[in-house]
Amino acid sequence: MYRPKFNSGGGFPDQFASDEEKKSTEYGLLVGQAISSEWFSKDGGGSLHGEQRAEFIKRRLYARGAQPVEKYKNELAVNGDISYLNLDWTPVPIIPKYVDVVVNGIGSRLQSVKVESIDDVSAMKRQLHKNQMEADMLGKEMLTNLKDKTGIDAFNFNQEDVPDSEEELSLYMSLKYKDKIEVAEEIAIETILNINNYDETKRRVDEDNVVLGVSCVKHSFDIHDGVRIEYVDPENWIYSPTEDPYFKDCYYFGEVKSVHVSELKKINPGLSQEEIKTISKLSSKYNGYGDYRGSGVRNSLDDGLITLLYFSYKTDSNIVYKVKTKENGGQKPIEKDDSFNPPESEDMRFIKMSRRIDVWYEGVMVLGTDTLLKWDLMTNMVRPKSAFQKAIPPYLASAIKLSKGNIDSLVKRMIPFADQIQLTHLKLQQVVSKMIPDGVFIDADGLNSVDLGNGASYNPAEALSMYFQTGSVVGRSYTEDGEFNNARVPIQELTSSGSNAKIASLINMYNYQLNMIRAVTGINEARDGTTPDKYSLVGIQKLAANNSNTATRHIIESGLYITKRVAQSASYRISDILMYSDFAEDFAKMIGKNNLEIITEIMGLHLHDFSVFIEIEPDSEEKAILEQNIQQAINAKLMDVDDGIDVRAIKNTTLANTLLKVKKAKRQKENQKISQANIDYQTQANIKSSESASQGRIKEEQLKTQMMSEIEKVKSQFELQKMNLNKDIQKEILQLKHQFDLELREIDSKGQRDNEKYREDRKDDRTDKQATQQGELIYQRKKGTPPKNFSKNTEEEDIIDNIINLSDDF
Repeated sequence: MYRPKFNSGGGFPDQFASDEEKKSTEYGLLVGQAISSEWFSKDGGGSLHGEQRAEFIKRRLYARGAQPVEKYKNELAVNGDISYLNLDWTPVPIIPKYVDVVVNGIGSRLQSVKVESIDDVSAMKRQLHKNQMEADMLGKEMLTNLKDKTGIDAFNFNQEDVPDSEEELSLYMSLKYKDKIEVAEEIAIETILNINNYDETKRRVDEDNVVLGVSCVKHSFDIHDGVRIEYVDPENWIYSPTEDPYFKDCYYFGEVKSVHVSELKKINPGLSQEEIKTISKLSSKYNGYGDYRGSGVRNSLDDGLITLLYFSYKTDSNIVYKVKTKENGGQKPIEKDDSFNPPESEDMRFIKMSRRIDVWYEGVMVLGTDTLLKWDLMTNMVRPKSAFQKAIPPYLASAIKLSKGNIDSLVKRMIPFADQIQLTHLKLQQVVSKMIPDGVFIDADGLNSVDLGNGASYNPAEALSMYFQTGSVVGRSYTEDGEFNNARVPIQELTSSGSNAKIASLINMYNYQLNMIRAVTGINEARDGTTPDKYSLVGIQKLAANNSNTATRHIIESGLYITKRVAQSASYRISDILMYSDFAEDFAKMIGKNNLEIITEIMGLHLHDFSVFIEIEPDSEEKAILEQNIQQAINAKLMDVDDGIDVRAIKNTTLANTLLKVKKAKRQKENQKISQANIDYQTQANIKSSESASQGRIKEEQLKTQMMSEIEKVKSQFELQKMNLNKDIQKEILQLKHQFDLELREIDSKGQRDNEKYREDRKDDRTDKQATQQGELIYQRKKGTPPKNFSKNTEEEDIIDNIINLSDDF
């Protein structure tokens, strides 16, 4: 634990520091302080993390239909008084419906991880398999005839699987070829995902993409649990400033967690009990971050909780090697630290080699204090083989609608209109609560002196009883005095029509706001479960639903990116486990426990390189189009039911349609062959039926044809003999000419050799003569003898002169 003075305003430490400095606790504390200052500083009245977290909490409340109702009360209150409002304040769950529609729609489309090996060994195996299949395809007719005549099967593969065209060959390699190592890698990745319950993580990721607009997953390696894939709540997640929707250029990530004080010993086993108590007191005094369990306020029962910042920081490391040259000329690299600097020497028996690579450090800091619990170089960093100097960050995130630091989401778009819907709903309650039933008005003067003829009195009660039972009323047009009676209709119905108009207006406003939600999200009536228009055609409804899927396709792509990156990271980590971990064999058995034959292949995964992609099941619209094509082909006798089953089993619609076209073309050729066979059979039948009537003429024609054939045969033989004779004559001429040419070349060659020998001999004579003359000239200069005429002396005279000269010397 390191606890110097807290520096809230300091920046990030020097990136060009040495590796030893970067490994120091002081360096890690500076990183933690810089991150805390960037995200948790409250100098301006609020922190960046607090604002983002508050926004995410707000969106999640709306997504659950549990948003606060105080804002609605303030809208309807009179001078802050709501004592006269007897309303149901429960929010209308409009947004949860749309969230469920999108999230469940994504979850209904199954996804599977597919792997293709791209290393040289696997590529060679794939190409060899394709070449063998192509050889069978090109020689299919010949190999089939050989098999029919001799019974020898010379095909490399099953004859039924051999394609008939290049398109079918490509389709075969895409659908049916699967190397064992690829199967092993797929099983390994799926096992890792299942162990970590990734289906639940994926559902939460999809929901975050819809509600918050951002999602995050963390991958790591634990010596006990192996590869771990954990969901990260975006409420507690922080990152370096970026404009990349996939956060690829971020150089730090962090996650805020509330843990019990007993967990500190697991993070840093070197902490003493007194240090743990000190940390607990420091953390309890700091209440600026609240409780990360959602309540926002700590109580006395939470004194044991400590808010920690888990962060990862990217920097670079200088990998240095001392390369020593041995006496036999070989070289031996020895790893050194970056401070290694070999002295200059004349022999230069060793040199320094280095390169810089990306590395990630991980640390744990107590928020609100200057206490750093952990700072270490991250172990088992994920490094793709194609870019060894790069390291994949431990946090994988996606925010498709990230712009200028703001993250948009479907829920954020719906919130203003959901508020208006809630207010409209409350207004409807107000209007309905103030509505009174229809009544009647009774004019008592109109009931006076009314005689029913049965001696009974006609009072208001009797009049109402007659009115409600019969709908009739008795009145007087004139009074007893003979004057006009203004109350001749003593009972009149009272209707309250004002509330009905208000209700209709509010309902129109409610529908308007609902249509605005559909407009801003793209989730129309054809997709949100609303009763479709009975006058709309089925095709138009499907088109509307398809357009709605297009409007939310970015959410699907965001989730697919996370899944793909998780699968890639798991693939790299599996290779590291099998290559470096002590329990590689146990891990391989755990993955291959349901397929013992594949364990051997799994043990060699680290020797290969893979390309990982996600295959997603087609949606209902794509399935419907494919099914329509299948039914049309079956009805046209271009496919059978078995072929349709094969096409439906392919999840990739592009490959499914390609297979559909191949099967249709193949069946069309087969139908043409059958038709041609029927035509040939009918032709043969017609020929046989006419043979009996024209037997003689046919024989005559056959004899004539045979004679002409014999004549042509004799002519052909004569021409052939003539050609052979000419060929033999030409051959002899060519041989004689060739022999004559050889003799001429031999004569020319011999003459050239003689001339060359003569020239060489003459050259030797001249050389000897020049040497002799040179020697005599030297002797003449030494002795001072008179000049000698070399042109008149013969060789014998020269010899005698040399002897005389020698005697003079003595």
